[in-house]
Amino acid sequence: MKTVTTIKEIRTVVERWRRNRKTIAFVPTLGALHEGHLALIRAARQAGDRLVVSIFVNPKQFGPGEDFERYPREPKRDARLAAAEKVDVLFSPGAEEMYPPDFDTAVVVQKQLTQTLCGASRPGHFEGVATVVAKLFNLVRPQRAFFGQKDYQQFLVVKRLAADLNTGCEIVMLPTVREADGLAKSSRNAYLTPEERASAPAVYQALKLAEGMLQVGERNPKEVIEAVRKRLRAEPKMEVEYIATKHAGTLEDLNILAGTVLVAVAVKLGATRLIDNVLVDVSTGS
Repeated sequence: MKTVTTIKEIRTVVERWRRNRKTIAFVPTLGALHEGHLALIRAARQAGDRLVVSIFVNPKQFGPGEDFERYPREPKRDARLAAAEKVDVLFSPGAEEMYPPDFDTAVVVQKQLTQTLCGASRPGHFEGVATVVAKLFNLVRPQRAFFGQKDYQQFLVVKRLAADLNTGCEIVMLPTVREADGLAKSSRNAYLTPEERASAPAVYQALKLAEGMLQVGERNPKEVIEAVRKRLRAEPKMEVEYIATKHAGTLEDLNILAGTVLVAVAVKLGATRLIDNVLVDVSTGS
């Protein structure tokens, strides 16, 4: 595995692959790799002749007072894991490499996808995501890029960006990877105290409750949201940020739940923000 830290280096590598007609698969990450990331990397390894994984804690997607400074950074461990998965290139630039002092561009995806759910409580977050992903796609030039369902809103934003900017990159989503008790794998889980970790599976339990209601015929979003809220409020230190039922393709609100429904949740558990979701096809009950 080759570790690359500069734009010049990654361009040189990619241009050589392109000349040799190699297809490129790509997994962008913030690092602190876990089994969720590794599932994406393994799928990507099978999807292209060459595989690039990026590790970049992107300052532009963290707002004031968020956890940019304390976000887990484990570069040596990440490099070992990536090498074990036969990654061809680990692209790990510094912030000054990606955003030099005169950097003055932002990429903005339509409001419908970015000003609801996490976008409502994290203004500027998806602008930061879209900007860095656009830069990474320009540098890596992948045919396929892989994202996890846990960050479903991010997946939709990147999919829209890739289509609108004619990147030629297929955006692939894989299911959320979970702990044995259902908690979605996340680098931020490391922040949880033992007591908080014991409460955290309630998020997935609440989502499964919603899924069950939809599968047996509930179509009123208010009833579903209230049932989820009641389950989450049973955890004394869990603060609900949002509970939403949305059209899975557009993130529009639904007066009657139909088609493929996204049920999404964000909570604060102590100092840790957790997000999760389920997708339910209510036309087939699966």
